[in-house]
Amino acid sequence: MVRAVDGVTFTLERGRALGVVGESGSGKTVLSRTIMGLLPSTAVVSGSVRFAGQEILGLDARQLRHLWGREMSMVFQNPMVSLNPLMRVGHQIAEPLQIHLGMDKAAALDYAVKLLDDVRIPEPHKRVRQYPHELSGGMRQRVMIAIALACGPTLLFADEPTTALDVTVQAQILELINEQRKERNMSVVLVTHDLGVVAGHTDEIAVMYGGRLVEKAPTKQLFGEMKMPYTKSLLRSIPRLEDPSHTRLMAIPGRPPDLVNPPKGCPFSPRCPYARERCVEERPPLVTVPGAPEHTYACWYPVGSPEFRERDEELMSGLTTATANTGGAR
Repeated sequence: MVRAVDGVTFTLERGRALGVVGESGSGKTVLSRTIMGLLPSTAVVSGSVRFAGQEILGLDARQLRHLWGREMSMVFQNPMVSLNPLMRVGHQIAEPLQIHLGMDKAAALDYAVKLLDDVRIPEPHKRVRQYPHELSGGMRQRVMIAIALACGPTLLFADEPTTALDVTVQAQILELINEQRKERNMSVVLVTHDLGVVAGHTDEIAVMYGGRLVEKAPTKQLFGEMKMPYTKSLLRSIPRLEDPSHTRLMAIPGRPPDLVNPPKGCPFSPRCPYARERCVEERPPLVTVPGAPEHTYACWYPVGSPEFRERDEELMSGLTTATANTGGAR
């Protein structure tokens, strides 16, 4: 038995955006697919998922089809795999319009052209007649967004929507999702491994590790006063423009936990340079930051605590010594 997601709780209001952040294997995609009801039959799911006041956990596929597309939809991670290579782009966008909204074929194709124009694809009349392999990676991702938005959902899951795209196209895709969210008063769950992606496009961030929530806070507060060392490690691993050329990238040592045999204590303790004996033996609960009820974290020695500062000074002292000892080597 693998606990891919364990005890994750959050609430998302209409029109707001939540960023779910973590490394591969942290449970981000499984969480989204659980809410959507897209897990395989072998999955064991417990708990509660309420959408607009309705309990949807446990609904069968026929009942979920009334929600998919019309109420909630998903932009999948790899558009080249998710799009049907044998169908023209226009028909793939038009199909949910015909099924869910009852449009005839001609009206659905006309609306598909409008959707492609909405997602900033040039020459939409031409693109609807093309196949996925005829489009660039950025265009395919925009087609996926057009399909997801076709029936006007109130909740959109964007699972790594900028993976394998160049930096310029990444910015365009994120801005596009943000614009559509505001125009449609739509809620968005943005799933990514990159804190930089969610920094300017979400209202709240939930950090996951080992299938659990380890920190959750409003976006500005998280970046201004992060508590979990794992969150800090994710932030340090982002390349910075102001760093000198050839600056070595900061990497998180070790590997994510084996969820078949998870660690006894904090799941991040084997990789955390600030871990102590208590971290290895006891799993920390989610606690609230005093005076900030929306900010929760799971750590025995959070960033800024006396124990954290003491260990941070030791680490920095060791780094300075090592640099001094090797500074003149050739």
